[in-house]
Amino acid sequence: MGSCCEFSMVITTCGDRPSAKKIADALIQERLAACAQLFPIESVYLWKGDVCNEEEILVLIKSRSEFFDKISEAIKKMHPYETPEIIEVPITNGLPQYLQWINDCIG
Repeated sequence: MGSCCEFSMVITTCGDRPSAKKIADALIQERLAACAQLFPIESVYLWKGDVCNEEEILVLIKSRSEFFDKISEAIKKMHPYETPEIIEVPITNGLPQYLQWINDCIG
């Protein structure tokens, strides 16, 4: 299967659940991700000089690092934000059976 570092989690946020669900469903259907989890959160951030406080949906996407560029492009095409959060976090360790499941689901 290779080393753990070939796996990653991509993080994005959306302003509403339908947008987040659309992105999650598309990534799973395209087999770019094995799993996408949606969480309601409150974000406080600077945008164009203003402090913003917004309810958002956090999306955690489990995949392989080699798919980051495709995932990023897919998110940008569907995302309503001018500058969406798209961050890749390497998975440095994990249950081998879980990582194998990710591997089996994508590609």
